[in-house]
Amino acid sequence: MKLSYVTDSLGKLPFEEMLDRVEAMGIDTVEMTTGGWSPAPHLRLDELLADKIKRIHFQDALKKRNIELCALNCSGNPLDPGSLGKIHQEVTEKTMELANLLGVKKVIMMSGLPPACVEDKTPNWISYTISWPPELKDMLNYQWNDVAIPYWKKLVKKAASCGVEKIALENFSSQLVYNPQTLFRLRDAVGPVVGLNLDPSHLLWMGADPIASARALGTAIHHVHGKDVRLERGIVDINGVIETQEVTDVATRAWNYVAVGCGQDLKWWKEFFSVVRMMGYNGPVSLEMEDLTMSIEAGIATSVDALKQTISQ
Repeated sequence: MKLSYVTDSLGKLPFEEMLDRVEAMGIDTVEMTTGGWSPAPHLRLDELLADKIKRIHFQDALKKRNIELCALNCSGNPLDPGSLGKIHQEVTEKTMELANLLGVKKVIMMSGLPPACVEDKTPNWISYTISWPPELKDMLNYQWNDVAIPYWKKLVKKAASCGVEKIALENFSSQLVYNPQTLFRLRDAVGPVVGLNLDPSHLLWMGADPIASARALGTAIHHVHGKDVRLERGIVDINGVIETQEVTDVATRAWNYVAVGCGQDLKWWKEFFSVVRMMGYNGPVSLEMEDLTMSIEAGIATSVDALKQTISQ
């Protein structure tokens, strides 16, 4: 495995200055966003699709620095019932087409989250169904069988027509796929082109063990994000992990995304990457720096240092 970088946290830098910064950090692989929930600060999707010369300039800037584009990321909610869903579906399809033109074989995204019934106008994350109220199970079945699986069957065909070999779904909250079990439900229905973008930070705050998750996933690990989380002492103990405060309210939240090594120690990260490698994954580990408890510069430096010490070769 080798260190990669999700370039959004350097979004204030122009494209080529960002590449210079990545090169200076000793990183030779990047993951870049195309739209969806990201403003895609370094890639103009429509321009690159329409203009071969601009694609050549884009690729030349990468080659000049010996930097590989390992994946395109179009994370959003293509299953939203409103106009947002249509926009994100369009971005997703265009991302597949651009991947074909650039020779990129992997697309990172999220599963999406549908409404709970035909009449709903907003997505609904159903995270609790035991026996009451009974209608929750019907809602969940509607989301999977009537919305998600039909959409994903079509998208997998689109990916194949564009030469995309792997679609890696981030196990993010408020998505239909948020853990290994839900990943396998979709994968079993639409095929092995769909796997997980294993992001340990989300699993950690939800109470899972990402090392055990990696073992369960096996060859369904399609990508890995290097991202940490910290459960905040004295707050999570009182309020639990369900958190509705803004991510900027770091001092009062039950948990925060933090620089790698500031949540789990380096011994933990070494074991995590060792197990991921044992399961057969030998691809990029993309640093996604979202620590708001320190400066961007400090968060990047801390995370890069930790990842370089722990990633299994």
